Amino acid sequence: MNSDSLPTQSGDAVIPVSALNRAISSMLERSFPLVWVSGEVSNFTRAASGHWYFSIKDANAQMRCVMFRGRAQYAEFMPREGDKIEVRALVTMYEPRGELQLNVEAVRRTGQGRLFEAFLRLKAQLESEGLFAAERKRALPVHPRGIGIVTSLQAAALRDVLTTLARRAPHVPVVVYPAPVQGAGVGAKLAAMVEAANARREVDVLIVCRGGGSIEDLWAFNEEVLARAIAGSALPVVSGVGHETDFTIADFAADVRAPTPTGAAELVSPQRVLLLRDLDHRHAALARGFGRMMERRAQQLDWLARRLVSPAERLARQRAHLRQLASRLVAAGARPVRDARAHFALVQYRWQRKRPDLAAEREHVLRLAQRIRSVHERRAEREKACVSELAARLQVLSPQRTLERGYAALIDAQTGRAVRAPSALKPKRPLTVHLAQGSADVLLADVQPRLSDEF
Repeated sequence: MNSDSLPTQSGDAVIPVSALNRAISSMLERSFPLVWVSGEVSNFTRAASGHWYFSIKDANAQMRCVMFRGRAQYAEFMPREGDKIEVRALVTMYEPRGELQLNVEAVRRTGQGRLFEAFLRLKAQLESEGLFAAERKRALPVHPRGIGIVTSLQAAALRDVLTTLARRAPHVPVVVYPAPVQGAGVGAKLAAMVEAANARREVDVLIVCRGGGSIEDLWAFNEEVLARAIAGSALPVVSGVGHETDFTIADFAADVRAPTPTGAAELVSPQRVLLLRDLDHRHAALARGFGRMMERRAQQLDWLARRLVSPAERLARQRAHLRQLASRLVAAGARPVRDARAHFALVQYRWQRKRPDLAAEREHVLRLAQRIRSVHERRAEREKACVSELAARLQVLSPQRTLERGYAALIDAQTGRAVRAPSALKPKRPLTVHLAQGSADVLLADVQPRLSDEF
C-alpha cells in the first residue's frame, strides 16, 4: 500500500497503522534523494550483527541513523562519541515504531570531502602543466656528498630518518632545514626551505618528510607553493610523507616518492657495509690483476733470457730439432701403411661377422619345407574327412534313399509337378509313379480320398 492508495477525502475510511507508516516511508524515500548530512555523533552502538546505530546532532536538532553491516564493513573508520562526521544517507522511516531515521550508505569526517575535492582540482591543474611528467624526473645520486632534510625539528620522522642515515651511511654529512609541518602557512615555509637548500648548495639530494596523520594534518604537503618549489628544485627531491597509503601533491611533484620517511632515508643513502664490501672486492680484484701482470712480465723476461744463447748452442739446438723432424718424417711415412693394415684387418673382421652361414640356412629351408608338407598333408586329410562327412549327410538326405525305403513319388503327367494332396488326384488322369528301381505310367480308375492317414 502506498500514498496513492490512501483516502484523499475526509470520511469514515479506516486504515491500519502499518499501512500508514508504509505510505509515509515510501513518500519520504521518493521526496528526499541521497543527501550528505553533517553533525556530531551521539549514542553510537555497534550491534553483534555488525550494524551501526547512532544519532547525529547539531545545536538545534538530532536524527537517528542506522548503517547496515553491508555498508559499514567498507567504512574507512568507525565513528566515536563526539566525532564530527558527514553521512550520505536516505531519509526513511522505521515502520514498526514509526520513527524517522537516516539509512546511512557512506560516512566521512567533516571537511574531508571539501579537502579531497581541492586536492583533486590542484592535482589535475599541476598535472596539465606538466609538473608531474616522468621525463622531468631526475635520478638520485648513487654516492651523495651530502643529504638535506626538510622537516620539523620536533617531528618523530626526523629521528627515524637520522637513525637510518647513521646506520646506513655515517660517512655522509646531513643538513637539516627546519620548517613546521602542520598549521597555517606551513606550505610556504616548507617551500622556502627547499629553495634555501638549492641556494646554499650544501647537499646533493633533498628529503621532504613528515610522519603520518589525517588529511588535515598532511594538508601542508598538498599546497601549490610547495609543489612548485619541489618541481623547480635543481636538487633531486625525495618525498616521504605519511604512511604507504598516504598520497600528497608533494609526492607527485617529487622526483621519487618513498612510502615512509624511513624509506626515503634508505633511498638516498648508500649502505656503508655494502660500500666497504664492494671496496674490498675491488681491492682484491686490483691485487689479483697486479699479480697476474707481474707473472706475465716475469714469463716474458724468462722467454727473452732463453733467446739470449751462444751460436754454438743454437746450432746444437737446430741439429737436435733437425733430427726430431727426420724421425717425425720417417714415422709419418710409415703411418699410412700401418693405418691401411689396421683398416684392412677391421674390414676383414666385419666381413667375417657379416658372412652368411649357408649350411645353417639350407638346414633352415629344409625344416620349413618339411613343415609345409606336414601342413598340406594335415589339411588334405581334414578336407577329405569333411568331404566324406558331407557325402554321408547327402546320402541320408537323397530322394533315392527315401524311395528305397518303400516310398513312391507321384508326378502329374500334365503339369509335371509332384502330387501332394489327395484332392489333386482325379479319375482317368494319367500319373507317373517313381519307385526305387524305376518309374511307371498309370491311369487312375477311381479315387477314394481319406480324411487322415497315420504311419
